[in-house]
Amino acid sequence: MMNAEQLFEIGKLYCDRGDYALALPSLKQSAELALQEKNHDLYLKAIQNILRVHAEREEFEEISKTKEALHDLVIREGSELTSKTYYVLGLCSSYKGQPENAVEYLKKALSLALEKDNKEDMCYAILGLAICFKQLKKYDEALKEIYNLNIFLQILNIPELKASAATTNALILFDLKKYDQALDILWIAYEELKNTKQLTQATSILGNIGIVLFEMGQKDAAKIYLNLAYKTMDPTNNKHAINKLSKYLIQLDNDSRGAADLVFDFENHTVVEKNVGKIDFKNQFILLDLLKLFISNQGHIFSKEYLVEHVWKQDYDPEVHDNKIYVTIKRLRKLIEPDYDKPKYVFRAKNGYYLNKSTKIQMIENRAEGAL
Repeated sequence: MMNAEQLFEIGKLYCDRGDYALALPSLKQSAELALQEKNHDLYLKAIQNILRVHAEREEFEEISKTKEALHDLVIREGSELTSKTYYVLGLCSSYKGQPENAVEYLKKALSLALEKDNKEDMCYAILGLAICFKQLKKYDEALKEIYNLNIFLQILNIPELKASAATTNALILFDLKKYDQALDILWIAYEELKNTKQLTQATSILGNIGIVLFEMGQKDAAKIYLNLAYKTMDPTNNKHAINKLSKYLIQLDNDSRGAADLVFDFENHTVVEKNVGKIDFKNQFILLDLLKLFISNQGHIFSKEYLVEHVWKQDYDPEVHDNKIYVTIKRLRKLIEPDYDKPKYVFRAKNGYYLNKSTKIQMIENRAEGAL
């Protein structure tokens, strides 16, 4: 049977990889065992990571329960209120959107860390203060805390903490619209994590790089980084981050749609024509399959034989199928062409049909709506 320390290390590893469903059982078992053994330092480390999971999943009720349990522990056992205790209480308040309360906890955490000359605890408390001051839009105070933190980090070699400090610094600069500086610092944060196992944190930094590029007007580059981060994350386990990225990806999709003639959503089987609008293909599977074939092979001429064999899944018979193809193409044009008498999408060639090569096509992925 594994001990509390081993369970914590396993849970932390899963947590850093973003496998929160696997992380939680190990972290909770570690916390329970650590509590039984009165190893309050390990207990608080486990709780800190449990809070991180609940925050990323936006499970705010669980955060409240965790805070209450910690308060009960302090009262029941008369546990010494250490810097880590106040730091974790500050995390709870920050995650719940109560930065004013969090600041009070974190100031106490910093005071106790200074008394014990525990530099690592000092750093976490200072980082927490910088994050909360950013939430409160007290940017001068936030940057002052980052400056103090960087002095300590010249001595301590903790890549995860250095990356968090750099990311927080970049996000403060982002709020101040200093995008060039924010981008430079985000790359520094990413470099700190290159040789670590902090997959979740590294992915989050890539997403933030995409957001900064978006605000700088570099939309093509932004889309690359945003999609990279989005596709790496699990929607259930990374709800907060997914919602944040989705806001920008939806905007990019909408911008692209404005420039495209036809927007095809393969997943939801919908088509939008820039003048006609959303086109209803309900129960018209042959028309949809035909258009999908044309869009996937833009400019390629498909013979009547090929269309019958691949769309209708039948052997071509001119007496049966020539008129059927003609009528189907006519129906498709009536759906997607802004002017049926002057088609600009589906053309007829001497030996078949094709989609105009100059048609601007956009394929989109389904994204859940979300807000920051």
